Amino acid sequence: MENETQNSNVYGAYFAPLRSGDGVKMLVDGLSSAELEFIPEHWLSYPAPPASAHTALALMYCFFTAAALIGNGLVIYIFATTKSLRTSSNLLILNLAIFDFIMMAKAPIFIYNSAMRGFAIGSLGCQIFALVGSYSGIGAAMTNLCIAYDRHSTITRPLDGRLSRGKALLLIAFVWIYTTPWSLLPLFRIWGRFVPEGYLTACSFDYLTNTFDTKLFTGCIFIFTYAIPLLLIMYYYSGIVKQVFAHEAALREQAKKMNVESLRSNQNASAESAEIRIAKAALTVCFLYVASWTPYGIMSLIGAFGDQHLLSPGVTMIPAIACKGVACIDPWVYAISHPKYRQELQRRMPWLQIREPDDNVSTGTNNTTNSAAPAATA
Repeated sequence: MENETQNSNVYGAYFAPLRSGDGVKMLVDGLSSAELEFIPEHWLSYPAPPASAHTALALMYCFFTAAALIGNGLVIYIFATTKSLRTSSNLLILNLAIFDFIMMAKAPIFIYNSAMRGFAIGSLGCQIFALVGSYSGIGAAMTNLCIAYDRHSTITRPLDGRLSRGKALLLIAFVWIYTTPWSLLPLFRIWGRFVPEGYLTACSFDYLTNTFDTKLFTGCIFIFTYAIPLLLIMYYYSGIVKQVFAHEAALREQAKKMNVESLRSNQNASAESAEIRIAKAALTVCFLYVASWTPYGIMSLIGAFGDQHLLSPGVTMIPAIACKGVACIDPWVYAISHPKYRQELQRRMPWLQIREPDDNVSTGTNNTTNSAAPAATA
């Protein structure tokens, strides 16, 4: 007890009362005064989590990292090296895979911190972790928006709505440029800052410090990197659904007038099937994005404008896990739903036992996929 009382002096008179007097180890125990400057006051009064919590999170992140790096690595490799997949729209898929890849490339920092049970790497590691997380998270959001726009344009305007290579490159450049200020401003503490969160093993932008600057930054980043992309994604996909229903109704009405069962030939049915499968894949990825980042967005709003007592270290780790989970799910969604990607995987890695009909089996099939290939992206 005497040693703990003496050690509490390193935190200064302000922090000493926040240490437990009954010998309970606190979350910030062992940190220097310089390190404490990076930690929001909110975390100073919480006890340290059990070692088992750190171990469980480290193991979970090891699994996420392996799944994300392998899955997104395959997407990057296959799409970048297969000429038939290097279409304009598929550049957006490649960009999303890159963002998901770098999101989990920073996981070793978290795993090391968890293994050491705390803020082990220090402020420099925290800034790197948060910077990469900001680029990858916001970049993935904006790329999902671009994919939704591309799907909407292709399906609602099939004759002139296809994305050109130049326009796809401009969209990708826009994503990176748009993401940069939201990542660099808090890094250099021009507006906002990056700080540890949860068990102090992960880092993100500060949404807990009770200042006007923090509240304004949190509100703006929520609106411009989450709410606006989400609303636009919903608009584009609702337009797709409306177009598909209208098209189906028109076909049924015309078939009824002609007294036939269906106006579609087998070839057109196959082409539409590929198109719809790919649209469903893009919709699934966007839904996963919404499901994974909504908890984080709500948590940041609670931290900045609501009751901060709701945000314990354990609670704030849940949205972080959800965000990382989607990075390892995205590529497998495409592996399941993208016909030409599955065909290429089947050709290069037959031991995966992927059974996708080959485009070159028959002339009819080849013609069908050639007509669908420009749209077979997202």
